[in-house]
Amino acid sequence: MAIAFGPINSGLPKNIVEQIIAAEKIPLQQMETRKAKIGNKKKLLSDLTQKVEAIRGNIFANKSSRSFRELKINVSDTGTIGASVDKNLANPGNYQVEVVQLAQKSSAISNGVEDKDETYLGVGYLQYELPNGETKEVYIDSENSSLSGIAKLINKDSSNGMNATVVNSGDGSDTPWKLLITLSETGDDKKAKFPDLYLVDGMEDIWFEGHRDAQDAKIKLDGFEIELPKNETTDLIPGVSLDFKKAKPGEEIAIEVAEDNGKIAGKIDDLVKNVNEVLKFIKEQNTLDETVDTSQTLGGDLTLQTLESRIRGAIFKNIKTDFGNKRIGDLGLTFQRSGLLKLDSEKFESALKKNYEVVAQIIAGKYTKEDGKLKGFMDNMEDVINAALSSNGGILKSRDRGLKSQIDQIDRRIESKQRQIDRKEEMLKQKFARLEETITRIKGQGAGLGGVPAGPAL
Repeated sequence: MAIAFGPINSGLPKNIVEQIIAAEKIPLQQMETRKAKIGNKKKLLSDLTQKVEAIRGNIFANKSSRSFRELKINVSDTGTIGASVDKNLANPGNYQVEVVQLAQKSSAISNGVEDKDETYLGVGYLQYELPNGETKEVYIDSENSSLSGIAKLINKDSSNGMNATVVNSGDGSDTPWKLLITLSETGDDKKAKFPDLYLVDGMEDIWFEGHRDAQDAKIKLDGFEIELPKNETTDLIPGVSLDFKKAKPGEEIAIEVAEDNGKIAGKIDDLVKNVNEVLKFIKEQNTLDETVDTSQTLGGDLTLQTLESRIRGAIFKNIKTDFGNKRIGDLGLTFQRSGLLKLDSEKFESALKKNYEVVAQIIAGKYTKEDGKLKGFMDNMEDVINAALSSNGGILKSRDRGLKSQIDQIDRRIESKQRQIDRKEEMLKQKFARLEETITRIKGQGAGLGGVPAGPAL
């Protein structure tokens, strides 16, 4: 009779180790799920941080009275005068400018020849005297003895202070091509002397038939004449760059430097939009219902509550000005039912027109001898943003480090658990391999016993 081993006689499942290890890995999967949820929180926090960073940019562009101010310049005849304004140097004002005479360069033009490239003009030199009294010479060889060749020789040396151009006079004559030479700088002090060209053995004679002396620009500012060496200046009106395009003697042109109230309002509106992005984010995160998985959102997070509270506090905070205590709400910035901010641009611009100084103090604060800087709205907002973004104790940075620490801790646990599972898997493989060998050996022994003849009955 054969020996029976029960269920073990049927052999072990081939994937028994995998089944055991799969069960051991369930905690790992749970940790990975938790890590992913914390990662989602960290990503949301990063999005919020970027939105807060955008507010910091708005604050930087408006935190001082100079950076807050925006100026514009109006010119009654832009075809005669071009203008731009530097808000850090200029002040509002009105001016009358007359362009009596433009500045010009020293220049000379030659007589005409038949062909600019083929007419041979001979060998020699061009001599002239620069405004500083220095005499210059340009040697003209036989290979460059044409108008084009002479112009090339002049332009080849950048130190000679001249520019040469070959022009067609368009006068309909048989000799239309002429050499035009100009100095590079304008003004009475930049006059040059152009003598005749000294050339010999040419097919035609060449000389300078016309000269024009350098001269200053003559400008009248509010009726008083001023001479300038160039046709552009930053010295007539503080903070204003002027470019004189043509002369119009006897005609005054109005120039106005004014506050650009629309641009200022636009800058504050940009700040409001960025603050609203933060407030909308907080509101969306705190919109909780049964479908929201709060384990992977920032809903109800104390960091968000703190940030929102501080933003609201900065907006409602009183600001000391020379005109009494004020609030940013006095300029048209208010909270709506939705919890978001809205700027009444018309009210804001009206306040700017009525009293720019009080608006500037509300926005950017002011300095006093007694107390130093009295904070304005931008200073209060900057305190909030710095308290959020500071790497040393900022609420957003601290929360980010806390979430990262949780992720790092889970990673260490996962790594430790994985090592335990790996060791256990190796141990189980060895154990079941030995067990299989033992079962196989027992089966072989059982088969041998089953073949032994039964003894005589007793």
